[in-house]
Amino acid sequence: MLDRTHHVRQIKYQFEYTRRLKACFVGAGGHSFRNVYPALRYAPVDLAAVSDIALDRAQAYARLFGGERAYSDHREMLERERPDLVFIVTSYHPDGRVQATDIAKDVLAAGAHVWMEKPTAASLEEVRDLSVRSKAAGRQVMTGLKKIFFPAIEKLGEIAASPEFGRLSSLYLRYPQALPAPSRRGDLVAMESFLDHIYHPAAILNFLAGPISRATYEWESHNGGCVLSMRFASGAIGTAHFAAGSSGSSPFERVEVIGENANAVVDNGTRLTYYRRADLPTYGRAASFIQPEANAPLHWEPENSLGQLYNNNMFFLGYVPEILHLCDAILESRQITKGTLENVIEIMKLFEFFRSTDAGVTATI
Repeated sequence: MLDRTHHVRQIKYQFEYTRRLKACFVGAGGHSFRNVYPALRYAPVDLAAVSDIALDRAQAYARLFGGERAYSDHREMLERERPDLVFIVTSYHPDGRVQATDIAKDVLAAGAHVWMEKPTAASLEEVRDLSVRSKAAGRQVMTGLKKIFFPAIEKLGEIAASPEFGRLSSLYLRYPQALPAPSRRGDLVAMESFLDHIYHPAAILNFLAGPISRATYEWESHNGGCVLSMRFASGAIGTAHFAAGSSGSSPFERVEVIGENANAVVDNGTRLTYYRRADLPTYGRAASFIQPEANAPLHWEPENSLGQLYNNNMFFLGYVPEILHLCDAILESRQITKGTLENVIEIMKLFEFFRSTDAGVTATI
């Protein structure tokens, strides 16, 4: 059964690790304050220094999160500190390029591993260049694809890969995202929001079904919503509904995978239901909808009363698990398997497909 292979990791606090990586952090913004710096409390890292172009912010973050020193120039920090690992959470250049891309190159040149928040870059070419540099330096680059570290999405992937589920045949994903008008898609500034958010649904699609082989989409001009239809290299088919215009009070996401007489659904990132293999009761004869326990649906969702780690957003939104994935790999001298540049290349192929392909046209990805 699935539950025999699934286990809940027992989390250590930072001070409990006997081996820790020397870490530096580039960026002192609101997102990192809320979600990334606090996650380091559960990772095997010693935060040596913080860098931000606003030195007063770097100093404030260093004081708050245990960093020993602060810098206004990340290159100076890299030269003086010689870290094992650098976290990068920055923004965009005025022309729409991603600031973290060039910073990651500097980190690799300094001999350190990289954890960078998405997006990795603004073009497929830049990601491929970063991959070449990563291999040449012998250092890993991980992008923060938090969605594929959601416990519910991880379990969904485990279910979809299980023999009892059968071969993944199709999937559906809903995510509220607008696509700009065709005339604006060549402008990286106009595409900034789309680039920033396409990483989330695209990461889930890639995690569950692998590379996309061809795709087409329809787009509506009022809200910018679209519906994407895909054929995956595995043979599975899928659709993604970018539901721009949906209410801000509604849950963001829904993901469903369908196998062989079985399916599983994640709603709102935290509620997972697995409809195990079962036949319909005899039509016109069945007096009850209750299925036998052996194939009845399984349902998981967190309780929110206890002060547990699992109902903290740093855990159910994947921030701590993704950071631990990289730290563990570095300490154990092995390669990461999620958040890789290979994963990012597939995401960027989809991004460039939307930039270059008209609605109603089927294209190879």
